[in-house]
Formats: sequence, C-alpha cells, structure tokens
Amino acid sequence: MQKQRVTVTVDEVLLDAASAAVNEGRARSVSEWVGEAMAQRRDRDTRLAVLGRLVEEYEAEHGFITGDEIAEQAQEDRDAAGSLRGAARRAG
Repeated sequence: MQKQRVTVTVDEVLLDAASAAVNEGRARSVSEWVGEAMAQRRDRDTRLAVLGRLVEEYEAEHGFITGDEIAEQAQEDRDAAGSLRGAARRAG
C-alpha cells in the first residue's frame, strides 16, 4: 500500500500514548500506531453504516423500532449476559 506523509495536530495525551506504544514495542512507529487507529475507525464507520442500512430496511418493512422495544431488548441482553456469566463461573 502506498503511503503519504501528512501533518496533523493531536492531543498531547494521545501522542504520549502513541509514543509509549512504540517504546513498549507495541508499535513500530507513531505512524503505524496512528495508521492502525485510522483503519479501526474506518472499519467501525463502515460497520455502523451497514447497520444503519439494515435498521432502515427492517423499519421500512416492520415499522419504526420504539424506545420501549429498544429498552426491552437491552434488558433481555443484560439478562442473557448475566446467565452466561453465571454458567461460566459454575463451570470454571
């Protein structure tokens, strides 16, 4: 992949984190660290865009998802996660 030099301004705390990653051997360079972060952001944005399209398609067919439905699903997800954690503790 061809690379291009750019100049950016970042928060000092982020630059410190990138430098620490290099010093600790978790990245070969600050550029690599930043590039990986940018790739992760690109992938996240792509996944969110796909999810948005899927929700739009679902709502076009079944109607808008209500706040109550979202809250109910969130509770079901929490309950299921708790059951899985409990089973893992008992097995482990």
